Amino acid sequence: MSDFAIVCKSFRRDVRRVVRLVESAAAHNRDGIPLFVSVPSADAALFRDALPAGAVELVHDEAIVGAHPQASGLNLLQRYQSTPGSHAQQVVKSEAWRLLGCGSYLCADSDTVFLRPFSRADFLSPAGHPYTVLHQSREFMQLAIDRGYDKVNENFIAESAQVKDFFGRQGPHHDFGPQPLLWSAKVWSDLHERVFAPRGWTLWDAIDRFPTEIRWYGEALLALRSIPIEPIEPLFRVYHYDWQYDLLKRLGETPERVARQYLGAVYQSNWEIDLDPPGTRTLASRWVRKIKRALRSRR
Repeated sequence: MSDFAIVCKSFRRDVRRVVRLVESAAAHNRDGIPLFVSVPSADAALFRDALPAGAVELVHDEAIVGAHPQASGLNLLQRYQSTPGSHAQQVVKSEAWRLLGCGSYLCADSDTVFLRPFSRADFLSPAGHPYTVLHQSREFMQLAIDRGYDKVNENFIAESAQVKDFFGRQGPHHDFGPQPLLWSAKVWSDLHERVFAPRGWTLWDAIDRFPTEIRWYGEALLALRSIPIEPIEPLFRVYHYDWQYDLLKRLGETPERVARQYLGAVYQSNWEIDLDPPGTRTLASRWVRKIKRALRSRR
């Protein structure tokens, strides 16, 4: 197994997005970094038929959950099945290293697209550990405030404060994302062994309390210093909201221009609905979304 990998957690609604991701990665992957896609076992056949042969290794969410050393005793597979998908996918992404055996990985969501060539050197320091995405997201927060979306900044601060308080950290509200995320298995392992295990927790318990795996990783790294911290800004241009995408597009932003600064872009699936499989949303729902987006784009 490679010491570094790209891992994507997905499910059947995002199969067309994953095809786009895999094709873009294949076109730009200079070092042949292995790409894994994890899906529920029930969705595996759908993905196997849709993805190019040999371009990706398909793994099951259940196998990742079962790789935890206490999976059987703690009934983690049953917990996976009973946990809402929005929370369960956070654990699956964060525990992928247990099954894959990689020392670090780029964790990408289905709505990621690579826009230019990339290599290991974009993700790993000369010493071999992953860089740390660490910043304060001031530009995006200011943009949200300027456009009248004050809740974006308020939610950012509230979410940060929760996990900061857990670790007893004072200081700035950091952003450790957005995705794709650069993660070290050593950080996740130390978080389990040094923080969760003494409390009788697993990551499932932590996500139940504060469902933000990005912050659990980032605050654990700051607290435990499991690897050297070499901060970088996000490697991908992430369009969190349709209003953000529409505004930047009006200002002249294009994929070609984005590729001069970023490795790729992320078009959030909660608003980029054109790649949803047929029948996923009703015609009425699609029209309502289009109307709301048209109105927001004028703000």
